[in-house]
This record gives sequence, C-alpha cells and structure tokens, in this order.
Amino acid sequence: MKTDETPLEKAVVQTSDVTGHFMKGIQAVKKEYHAKIQVLNPRNLTGSVDIDTATSLLYPDANRWDYAIEYNSETFFVEFHPASTSNVEEMIRKLSWLDWWLREKAPSIGALKSKKGNAYHWVATGSINILNGSRQYRQLAERGLLPKKLMTFK
Repeated sequence: MKTDETPLEKAVVQTSDVTGHFMKGIQAVKKEYHAKIQVLNPRNLTGSVDIDTATSLLYPDANRWDYAIEYNSETFFVEFHPASTSNVEEMIRKLSWLDWWLREKAPSIGALKSKKGNAYHWVATGSINILNGSRQYRQLAERGLLPKKLMTFK
C-alpha cells in the first residue's frame, strides 16, 4: 500500500465491487457534470469513484448511485439526475440502494461518509421542478435529499 493514498483510495482497494475505480480529483465524474461542482480549495478535492459504472454489471437492475467524491478527507455521495416530481421515487430507491451497498458491500467506504452535515447530494442536471410543500418535497426533506443546482465543497 502506498503511503500517499487517500482514505477513499484505501477504502476502494478494500471494496471488491469498485476495486480499481478510484481516480484522482474528479476524474471519475463525467465531464458534463464538472461545471456543476464548485470547490473552495481544489487541493482538498482528492479523489472520486464512479459507483454506477463500477457496479453496473454486478447490479444491472438496481437503482445505483452515481459517485463518491472525497473532499478534505471526507466522502460525499453525489447523484447527478433530472429533478422533477416524477424523479423523486427513483431517487429514494437510489438512496436506499446506496445505504444498502455501503452497509453490506462497501463498509470501509461508508465509514468515510462526511459527518459535517449531509453526505448525500442530489444535483439537478437541469431545472428543479418539485413544488415546495408537496408530498414529494416532504419525502426528500425527511431524507435530507432536496435537489440543488450545484455541488459546493467548502
């Protein structure tokens, strides 16, 4: 094991579902989403994993989560997805799958989950079309998964 490995990089090595899928910075994130990521200190953005691609053959019918992104030695789980009322149930299924996967298949990655606020983030790929106060809005608020326009790392 290299001594300069980040915590997420070490955890990925220990997780057979995603071994070999760690990338420096946000290289694992599709380029089309890079503009939706804002970073106060780019040096603290140390790595990423495309969970969806890495696990697509293992769980082909699952509602898989997109990415794990490491910032300042903490891991955040980010899903880039359309944000309409019709997407809410799918996003809840994705979050449930991620919780299961972190608990059962990737506990070393789950242990790195950010403790400074919410570790799960839904970033809208377009406009956000979920009415405040709607049933779907309340469902998301209860889970801390209200969609946002940008993922901001401070």
